[in-house]
Amino acid sequence: MKAEILTLLRERRDYVSGQELCERFGVSRTAVWKAIGQLKKEGYDIEAIRNKGYCLRPEEEVFGQHELESRMNTRWAGRPVLFHRELSSTNLQAKLDAENGAAQGTLLVADKQTAGRGRRGRTWSSPEGTNAYFTLILKPEFHVELASMITLVMGIAVADGIRETCQAQAYIKWPNDIVINGKKVCGMLAEMSVERDYIHYVVMGVGINVGLQEFPPEITNMATCLEAECGYKVSRATLIANVMSKFEAYYEIFRKEGSLKGLQERYNSLLINQGREVRVLAPKAEFQGVSRGINEAGELLVELEDGTVTEVYAGEVSVRGLYGYV
Repeated sequence: MKAEILTLLRERRDYVSGQELCERFGVSRTAVWKAIGQLKKEGYDIEAIRNKGYCLRPEEEVFGQHELESRMNTRWAGRPVLFHRELSSTNLQAKLDAENGAAQGTLLVADKQTAGRGRRGRTWSSPEGTNAYFTLILKPEFHVELASMITLVMGIAVADGIRETCQAQAYIKWPNDIVINGKKVCGMLAEMSVERDYIHYVVMGVGINVGLQEFPPEITNMATCLEAECGYKVSRATLIANVMSKFEAYYEIFRKEGSLKGLQERYNSLLINQGREVRVLAPKAEFQGVSRGINEAGELLVELEDGTVTEVYAGEVSVRGLYGYV
């Protein structure tokens, strides 16, 4: 009920009577009073005036369970939200929860990670009170070979979620980095449990640099954060809710198509590699060419000097002008 009260007070932007809250939620005035008191203890500035009711004052973000729930505007993605002040890794906890029966759509969010991870075992700096760290649990019913495309679906959702939240021009560096002004602002890590041709679950982890922060010297020229790019405070809860809303819509298109066909145009419009020279560091070879976007399977199409086009499925891709590759 506390999340619903927050939503109503935020939307009304004026006083809401205790009687209306009682009738809306089917509870007593005492229950409303207790819920308001608990929200105040969490840090919300709620003014109470006799014969007028309750009013939520503009506040610094109170990042937590009820804030996230009150911002969520989806049918299943991000429902429920499981908020933790600190975790070793949202992906690790999500895998445990998935093994123990957590449903599709369960979203784990942490204010801090002590062992955040990126692709290929790389560490991901995860200080408290600064960034958005979250993992979505999925339990797909489609073929295993489609699972690798979920990261690309999330890439579109994150880029568009950022654009909606703070108007920053976020782009995708294939396959799953989000960049703004040529610098990385987000990383993703998908992990799954598979048995033969059956997917038990997929956990889709995302880490977005949000608040102003100092990056380690080795990445200071390659990393950025939303507040540095936008020039103002960005709500992490709003950002996460917007990403979930976008993901839910895009995932349904992907699931129905059984490919990225319905999302291919949008992905390519956000692809910073598009039409640019790329260096492909594949497991068995290294070559250069010009990116021509992705195909329906999420493979990067690279046009070589002789005009032939090769499909890149795995490997690192470097893009001219990004991350120090000139």
